[in-house]
Amino acid sequence: MRRFYRIEHDGRPRHVVEEGGEWRLVEGDIFTGFDAGDRVGSAPTRLLAPVEPSKIVCVGLNYKDHAAEQKKPLPAEPLIFIKPSTCVIGPGDGIVLPPGAGRVDHEAEAAVVIGRRASSVREEDAHAYVFGLTCVNDVTARALQEKGVGYTRAKGFDTFAPVGPCIAQGLDYTSPAGLAVEAWVNGARRQGSSTRELIFPIPRLVAFISAIMTLLPGDIISTGTPSGIGPLAAGDTVTVKVEGVGELTNPVINRSEIQP
Repeated sequence: MRRFYRIEHDGRPRHVVEEGGEWRLVEGDIFTGFDAGDRVGSAPTRLLAPVEPSKIVCVGLNYKDHAAEQKKPLPAEPLIFIKPSTCVIGPGDGIVLPPGAGRVDHEAEAAVVIGRRASSVREEDAHAYVFGLTCVNDVTARALQEKGVGYTRAKGFDTFAPVGPCIAQGLDYTSPAGLAVEAWVNGARRQGSSTRELIFPIPRLVAFISAIMTLLPGDIISTGTPSGIGPLAAGDTVTVKVEGVGELTNPVINRSEIQP
């Protein structure tokens, strides 16, 4: 198992690789080739989003139980939409509630990080384009979505895509056992399921999406959320957990709390 984190080191962002409890600075690019450099003394306390994607491609209604709670039919093919890169924040950064947006929900998701340029990839070859897995919180202004104003507005606000804490390699995301996906708010579990419940599994998503748009190294496919979505309020702390990846925790704040 190998995990890639992104930290502030000597005043600039750097990737570090953790393997067997040892942390080392990455020399080079994690996607095109790198060496493990100097040791980092201990686990960094300040983590950044582990990747800066050009786009996040999200999949809606990809769990049967979530489609049921939304009272929507199961899709015949993947329902996709894009979150802009400006949504991305890292572990510990605040999810900002937009004024007047109404109810804002958490959505815990297992996500794929693309490792190489992918266009019209065959499903059986998808694994060669997957760099690793991470956690995503597909934060959603539910009241706006239910007004029918479209996914882009409801899901595209700044801070609405927490990502992290790392990119994990070596996880068997095709195993029938699946990987556990959970959301916790203020210490209480709200969502709990497994990627074995995905309607469209990861190889199918890579093939389907890459047939529509070219995926670049660092791009993210967020695979959908299980049932149990729920509202967030200022002062809450929300944690997304994906088995083998770790925990992504963010506070929830009002815009007025941001320092000018």
